[in-house]
Amino acid sequence: MRIRRIAINTGGGDCPGLNAVIRAVVLHAHQRGVEVIGIEDGLDGLLPNKPAMARRLNPAEVWPILPRGGTILGTTNRGDPFAYRGHDGQVHDLSSALLARAHELGIDLLISVGGDGSQAIALRLHELGLPVIGVPKTIDNDLEATVETFGFGTAVQVASDALDRLRTTAESHDRIMLLEVMGRDTGWIALHAGIAGGADVVLIPEIPHDPARVAAHLRRVLASGRRFALIVVAEGALPAAMHDGSPRDQGARIQGGAAHRAALDLGARLPEAELRVTVLGHVQRGGTPTAYDRLLATRLGVEAVEAALRGESGVLVSSQPPDICMVPLTMACSRVRRVDPGSQLVRHARGVGINFGDL
Repeated sequence: MRIRRIAINTGGGDCPGLNAVIRAVVLHAHQRGVEVIGIEDGLDGLLPNKPAMARRLNPAEVWPILPRGGTILGTTNRGDPFAYRGHDGQVHDLSSALLARAHELGIDLLISVGGDGSQAIALRLHELGLPVIGVPKTIDNDLEATVETFGFGTAVQVASDALDRLRTTAESHDRIMLLEVMGRDTGWIALHAGIAGGADVVLIPEIPHDPARVAAHLRRVLASGRRFALIVVAEGALPAAMHDGSPRDQGARIQGGAAHRAALDLGARLPEAELRVTVLGHVQRGGTPTAYDRLLATRLGVEAVEAALRGESGVLVSSQPPDICMVPLTMACSRVRRVDPGSQLVRHARGVGINFGDL
Protein backbone atom coordinates (compact mmCIF):
# COMPACT_ATOMS: atom_id res chain seq x y z
CA MET A 1 0.00 0.00 0.00
CA ARG A 2 1.34 3.42 -0.93
CA ILE A 3 1.50 5.73 2.07
CA ARG A 4 -0.23 9.04 1.35
CA ARG A 5 -1.15 10.31 4.80
CA ILE A 6 0.33 9.53 8.18
CA ALA A 7 -0.67 10.72 11.63
CA ILE A 8 1.56 11.47 14.60
CA ASN A 9 0.68 11.74 18.28
CA THR A 10 2.62 12.26 21.51
CA GLY A 11 1.40 10.36 24.56
CA GLY A 12 2.31 10.01 28.22
CA GLY A 13 4.47 12.50 30.07
CA ASP A 14 6.03 15.40 28.17
CA CYS A 15 9.71 15.17 27.34
CA PRO A 16 12.41 17.42 25.86
CA GLY A 17 12.79 16.48 22.20
CA LEU A 18 9.17 15.70 21.33
CA ASN A 19 8.94 18.73 19.07
CA ALA A 20 12.14 17.67 17.33
CA VAL A 21 10.49 14.33 16.44
CA ILE A 22 7.35 16.06 15.16
CA ARG A 23 9.47 18.43 13.09
CA ALA A 24 11.56 15.63 11.58
CA VAL A 25 8.49 13.58 10.66
CA VAL A 26 6.76 16.52 8.98
CA LEU A 27 9.83 17.78 7.11
CA HIS A 28 10.87 14.37 5.85
CA ALA A 29 7.34 13.28 4.97
CA HIS A 30 6.86 16.52 3.01
CA GLN A 31 10.02 15.76 1.03
CA ARG A 32 8.54 12.39 0.12
CA GLY A 33 5.12 13.74 -0.82
CA VAL A 34 3.33 12.44 2.27
CA GLU A 35 0.84 14.49 4.29
CA VAL A 36 1.06 14.51 8.11
CA ILE A 37 -1.90 14.86 10.45
CA GLY A 38 -1.12 15.90 14.02
CA ILE A 39 -3.28 14.28 16.68
CA GLU A 40 -3.66 16.46 19.76
CA ASP A 41 -3.59 15.39 23.42
CA GLY A 42 -2.36 11.86 22.98
CA LEU A 43 -5.00 9.95 21.05
CA ASP A 44 -7.89 12.14 22.20
CA GLY A 45 -7.78 13.98 18.88
CA LEU A 46 -8.98 10.83 17.13
CA LEU A 47 -12.10 10.52 19.23
CA PRO A 48 -15.30 11.26 17.30
CA ASN A 49 -16.43 14.11 19.58
CA LYS A 50 -13.18 16.06 19.12
CA PRO A 51 -12.89 16.71 15.37
CA ALA A 52 -10.90 19.95 15.72
CA MET A 53 -8.06 18.14 17.49
CA ALA A 54 -6.70 16.44 14.37
CA ARG A 55 -5.06 18.89 11.99
CA ARG A 56 -2.65 19.01 9.10
CA LEU A 57 0.93 19.92 9.97
CA ASN A 58 3.01 21.81 7.43
CA PRO A 59 6.75 22.52 7.21
CA ALA A 60 6.38 26.25 7.88
CA GLU A 61 4.66 25.52 11.21
CA VAL A 62 7.18 23.00 12.49
CA TRP A 63 10.44 24.40 11.17
CA PRO A 64 11.06 26.73 14.19
CA ILE A 65 10.15 24.25 16.96
CA LEU A 66 13.43 22.30 17.13
CA PRO A 67 14.68 23.93 20.38
CA ARG A 68 11.26 24.18 21.99
CA GLY A 69 10.40 22.02 25.00
CA GLY A 70 7.12 20.18 25.50
CA THR A 71 5.01 19.21 22.51
CA ILE A 72 2.98 21.40 20.19
CA LEU A 73 0.44 18.57 19.94
CA GLY A 74 -0.14 18.33 23.68
CA THR A 75 -0.16 15.06 25.57
CA THR A 76 -1.95 13.14 28.28
CA ASN A 77 -1.28 10.08 30.42
CA ARG A 78 -5.00 9.39 30.81
CA GLY A 79 -5.91 8.90 27.16
CA ASP A 80 -6.37 5.15 26.82
CA PRO A 81 -9.14 4.68 24.21
CA PHE A 82 -9.66 1.13 25.46
CA ALA A 83 -10.53 2.44 28.92
CA TYR A 84 -11.63 6.03 28.42
CA ARG A 85 -13.26 7.73 31.38
CA GLY A 86 -16.09 9.93 30.17
CA HIS A 87 -17.80 12.91 31.77
CA ASP A 88 -20.28 10.50 33.29
CA GLY A 89 -17.46 8.94 35.29
CA GLN A 90 -17.89 5.63 33.50
CA VAL A 91 -15.11 3.80 31.66
CA HIS A 92 -15.80 3.17 27.95
CA ASP A 93 -14.02 1.29 25.17
CA LEU A 94 -13.79 3.85 22.36
CA SER A 95 -11.25 1.96 20.25
CA SER A 96 -13.75 1.15 17.49
CA ALA A 97 -14.81 4.78 17.24
CA LEU A 98 -11.17 5.83 17.15
CA LEU A 99 -10.37 3.41 14.33
CA ALA A 100 -13.41 4.62 12.41
CA ARG A 101 -12.29 8.22 12.82
CA ALA A 102 -8.78 7.32 11.60
CA HIS A 103 -10.32 5.69 8.52
CA GLU A 104 -12.52 8.74 7.94
CA LEU A 105 -9.44 10.98 8.00
CA GLY A 106 -7.66 8.74 5.50
CA ILE A 107 -4.82 7.89 7.87
CA ASP A 108 -2.65 5.13 6.41
CA LEU A 109 -0.35 4.79 9.42
CA LEU A 110 0.08 6.22 12.93
CA ILE A 111 3.46 7.24 14.34
CA SER A 112 3.06 6.84 18.10
CA VAL A 113 5.62 8.77 20.16
CA GLY A 114 5.57 7.60 23.76
CA GLY A 115 6.81 5.33 26.52
CA ASP A 116 5.82 1.78 27.40
CA GLY A 117 2.20 2.64 28.28
CA SER A 118 1.61 4.58 25.07
CA GLN A 119 3.26 1.87 22.98
CA ALA A 120 1.11 -0.82 24.62
CA ILE A 121 -1.98 1.10 23.46
CA ALA A 122 -0.47 1.57 20.01
CA LEU A 123 0.23 -2.15 19.77
CA ARG A 124 -3.42 -2.97 20.50
CA LEU A 125 -4.52 -0.54 17.78
CA HIS A 126 -2.07 -2.16 15.38
CA GLU A 127 -3.53 -5.56 16.18
CA LEU A 128 -6.97 -4.18 15.38
CA GLY A 129 -5.88 -3.08 11.93
CA LEU A 130 -4.34 0.41 12.23
CA PRO A 131 -0.72 0.25 11.06
CA VAL A 132 1.55 1.74 13.72
CA ILE A 133 5.22 2.66 14.07
CA GLY A 134 6.41 3.53 17.56
CA VAL A 135 9.00 6.11 18.55
CA PRO A 136 10.36 5.57 22.10
CA LYS A 137 10.15 8.47 24.51
CA THR A 138 10.96 8.73 28.21
CA ILE A 139 13.26 10.85 30.34
CA ASP A 140 13.79 7.74 32.52
CA ASN A 141 15.74 5.90 29.77
CA ASP A 142 14.16 2.65 30.94
CA LEU A 143 12.81 1.02 27.77
CA GLU A 144 14.29 -2.39 27.07
CA ALA A 145 13.79 -1.95 23.33
CA THR A 146 16.29 0.87 22.84
CA VAL A 147 19.75 1.74 24.11
CA GLU A 148 18.83 5.37 24.69
CA THR A 149 15.79 7.64 24.63
CA PHE A 150 15.71 11.34 23.89
CA GLY A 151 14.90 13.55 26.86
CA PHE A 152 17.08 11.52 29.20
CA GLY A 153 20.19 13.54 28.47
CA THR A 154 18.35 16.80 29.09
CA ALA A 155 16.92 15.53 32.38
CA VAL A 156 20.39 14.47 33.53
CA GLN A 157 21.80 17.85 32.54
CA VAL A 158 19.10 19.65 34.54
CA ALA A 159 19.80 17.46 37.58
CA SER A 160 23.55 17.94 37.24
CA ASP A 161 23.12 21.71 37.01
CA ALA A 162 20.99 21.58 40.15
CA LEU A 163 23.73 19.69 41.99
CA ASP A 164 26.29 22.30 40.92
CA ARG A 165 24.09 25.01 42.41
CA LEU A 166 23.34 23.05 45.57
CA ARG A 167 27.04 22.46 46.11
CA THR A 168 27.78 26.17 46.54
CA THR A 169 25.02 26.74 49.09
CA ALA A 170 25.83 23.48 50.88
CA GLU A 171 29.46 24.53 51.17
CA SER A 172 28.51 28.02 52.36
CA HIS A 173 26.26 26.72 55.15
CA ASP A 174 28.00 23.41 56.00
CA ARG A 175 24.89 21.43 55.08
CA ILE A 176 23.97 18.03 53.71
CA MET A 177 21.82 18.63 50.64
CA LEU A 178 19.43 16.00 49.27
CA LEU A 179 18.21 16.33 45.68
CA GLU A 180 15.21 14.22 44.67
CA VAL A 181 15.00 13.44 40.96
CA MET A 182 12.51 11.51 38.86
CA GLY A 183 12.84 7.76 38.72
CA ARG A 184 9.83 5.97 40.17
CA ASP A 185 10.88 2.57 38.84
CA THR A 186 14.51 3.02 37.83
CA GLY A 187 17.53 5.00 38.94
CA TRP A 188 19.11 6.00 35.63
CA ILE A 189 18.70 9.77 36.10
CA ALA A 190 19.89 9.65 39.71
CA LEU A 191 22.89 7.48 38.86
CA HIS A 192 24.06 9.52 35.85
CA ALA A 193 23.44 12.86 37.55
CA GLY A 194 25.11 11.65 40.74
CA ILE A 195 28.29 10.75 38.87
CA ALA A 196 28.27 13.89 36.71
CA GLY A 197 27.40 16.16 39.65
CA GLY A 198 29.86 14.75 42.17
CA ALA A 199 27.37 13.34 44.67
CA ASP A 200 28.55 11.53 47.79
CA VAL A 201 25.50 9.26 47.99
CA VAL A 202 23.07 8.00 45.33
CA LEU A 203 19.89 6.20 46.38
CA ILE A 204 18.02 4.29 43.64
CA PRO A 205 15.13 1.79 43.49
CA GLU A 206 17.36 -1.06 42.32
CA ILE A 207 19.59 -0.95 45.41
CA PRO A 208 17.64 -0.96 48.70
CA HIS A 209 19.64 1.10 51.15
CA ASP A 210 20.35 1.01 54.86
CA PRO A 211 20.10 4.52 56.38
CA ALA A 212 22.64 3.53 59.03
CA ARG A 213 25.22 2.73 56.35
CA VAL A 214 24.47 5.98 54.54
CA ALA A 215 24.94 7.87 57.80
CA ALA A 216 28.23 6.07 58.48
CA HIS A 217 29.50 7.05 55.03
CA LEU A 218 28.51 10.67 55.57
CA ARG A 219 30.38 10.70 58.89
CA ARG A 220 33.50 9.56 57.04
CA VAL A 221 33.02 12.27 54.41
CA LEU A 222 32.62 14.98 57.04
CA ALA A 223 35.52 13.62 59.09
CA SER A 224 37.80 13.92 56.06
CA GLY A 225 37.76 17.70 56.38
CA ARG A 226 34.83 18.52 54.11
CA ARG A 227 31.92 20.13 55.93
CA PHE A 228 29.15 19.46 53.41
CA ALA A 229 27.76 16.58 51.37
CA LEU A 230 25.47 15.95 48.40
CA ILE A 231 22.91 13.15 48.08
CA VAL A 232 20.84 12.27 45.00
CA VAL A 233 17.63 10.35 45.64
CA ALA A 234 15.48 8.76 42.94
CA GLU A 235 11.80 9.23 43.78
CA GLY A 236 11.31 5.46 43.92
CA ALA A 237 14.24 4.71 46.22
CA LEU A 238 13.36 2.71 49.32
CA PRO A 239 15.26 1.72 52.45
CA ALA A 240 15.76 -2.03 52.75
CA ALA A 241 13.30 -2.24 55.63
CA MET A 242 10.49 -0.96 53.40
CA HIS A 243 11.36 -2.98 50.30
CA ASP A 244 8.95 -5.83 49.65
CA GLY A 245 11.32 -7.71 47.35
CA SER A 246 9.17 -7.59 44.22
CA PRO A 247 10.36 -5.88 41.02
CA ARG A 248 8.77 -2.46 40.79
CA ASP A 249 7.79 -3.07 37.18
CA GLN A 250 5.64 -5.97 38.39
CA GLY A 251 3.47 -4.00 40.75
CA ALA A 252 5.49 -3.21 43.87
CA ARG A 253 3.94 -0.46 45.93
CA ILE A 254 4.75 3.15 45.08
CA GLN A 255 6.20 5.35 47.80
CA GLY A 256 6.40 9.14 47.70
CA GLY A 257 8.65 11.71 49.33
CA ALA A 258 11.79 9.60 49.05
CA ALA A 259 14.21 12.46 49.78
CA HIS A 260 12.20 13.72 52.76
CA ARG A 261 12.04 10.18 54.14
CA ALA A 262 15.81 9.82 53.68
CA ALA A 263 16.38 13.17 55.39
CA LEU A 264 14.34 12.06 58.41
CA ASP A 265 16.21 8.75 58.59
CA LEU A 266 19.58 10.47 58.37
CA GLY A 267 18.65 13.32 60.69
CA ALA A 268 17.87 10.83 63.43
CA ARG A 269 21.35 9.32 63.03
CA LEU A 270 23.25 12.57 62.44
CA PRO A 271 21.66 14.98 64.94
CA GLU A 272 24.57 17.39 64.57
CA ALA A 273 24.05 17.75 60.79
CA GLU A 274 21.87 20.29 59.05
CA LEU A 275 19.96 18.70 56.16
CA ARG A 276 17.95 20.34 53.39
CA VAL A 277 15.79 18.74 50.69
CA THR A 278 15.19 19.94 47.14
CA VAL A 279 12.63 18.12 44.97
CA LEU A 280 13.43 18.82 41.32
CA GLY A 281 10.15 17.43 39.99
CA HIS A 282 8.82 18.49 36.63
CA VAL A 283 11.67 20.92 36.01
CA GLN A 284 13.43 17.86 34.58
CA ARG A 285 10.76 17.50 31.90
CA GLY A 286 10.68 21.09 30.73
CA GLY A 287 12.79 23.54 28.81
CA THR A 288 15.12 23.39 25.85
CA PRO A 289 16.40 19.92 24.90
CA THR A 290 20.15 19.43 24.70
CA ALA A 291 21.82 19.28 21.30
CA TYR A 292 22.18 15.51 21.56
CA ASP A 293 18.52 14.98 22.41
CA ARG A 294 17.54 17.12 19.40
CA LEU A 295 19.85 15.03 17.22
CA LEU A 296 18.54 11.71 18.49
CA ALA A 297 14.90 12.78 18.25
CA THR A 298 15.43 14.03 14.70
CA ARG A 299 17.05 10.78 13.60
CA LEU A 300 14.25 8.71 15.13
CA GLY A 301 11.62 10.85 13.38
CA VAL A 302 13.27 10.56 9.97
CA GLU A 303 13.69 6.82 10.31
CA ALA A 304 10.06 6.39 11.38
CA VAL A 305 8.96 7.97 8.08
CA GLU A 306 11.45 5.84 6.15
CA ALA A 307 10.06 2.70 7.79
CA ALA A 308 6.52 3.74 6.91
CA LEU A 309 7.51 4.23 3.27
CA ARG A 310 9.13 0.79 3.28
CA GLY A 311 5.78 -0.65 4.29
CA GLU A 312 6.77 -1.59 7.83
CA SER A 313 4.38 -1.46 10.78
CA GLY A 314 4.10 -2.98 14.23
CA VAL A 315 7.69 -1.91 14.85
CA LEU A 316 9.53 0.51 17.12
CA VAL A 317 12.29 2.82 15.94
CA SER A 318 15.22 1.93 18.18
CA SER A 319 18.55 3.61 18.87
CA GLN A 320 21.33 1.03 18.64
CA PRO A 321 24.40 3.29 18.33
CA PRO A 322 25.72 4.18 15.89
CA ASP A 323 22.61 3.16 13.97
CA ILE A 324 18.85 3.57 14.17
CA CYS A 325 17.03 0.32 13.47
CA MET A 326 13.66 -1.38 13.82
CA VAL A 327 12.61 -3.80 16.55
CA PRO A 328 9.21 -5.40 17.20
CA LEU A 329 6.81 -3.02 18.93
CA THR A 330 6.18 -5.73 21.53
CA MET A 331 9.70 -5.11 22.88
CA ALA A 332 8.66 -1.63 24.05
CA CYS A 333 5.95 -3.16 26.22
CA SER A 334 7.77 -6.22 27.56
CA ARG A 335 9.59 -4.97 30.63
CA VAL A 336 11.37 -2.01 32.19
CA ARG A 337 15.14 -1.77 31.78
CA ARG A 338 16.53 -1.33 35.27
CA VAL A 339 19.96 -0.46 36.62
CA ASP A 340 22.03 -3.59 37.23
CA PRO A 341 23.63 -3.21 40.69
CA GLY A 342 26.61 -5.22 39.42
CA SER A 343 27.06 -3.20 36.23
CA GLN A 344 30.23 -1.45 35.19
CA LEU A 345 28.48 1.93 35.57
CA VAL A 346 27.67 1.24 39.23
CA ARG A 347 31.23 0.01 39.79
CA HIS A 348 32.58 3.21 38.27
CA ALA A 349 30.35 5.24 40.60
CA ARG A 350 31.68 3.31 43.57
CA GLY A 351 35.18 3.86 42.20
CA VAL A 352 34.91 7.61 42.75
CA GLY A 353 33.54 7.18 46.26
CA ILE A 354 29.78 7.23 45.68
CA ASN A 355 27.90 5.25 48.31
CA PHE A 356 24.59 3.50 47.59
CA GLY A 357 23.76 2.66 51.19
CA ASP A 358 24.25 -1.06 50.71
CA LEU A 359 27.87 -1.40 51.78
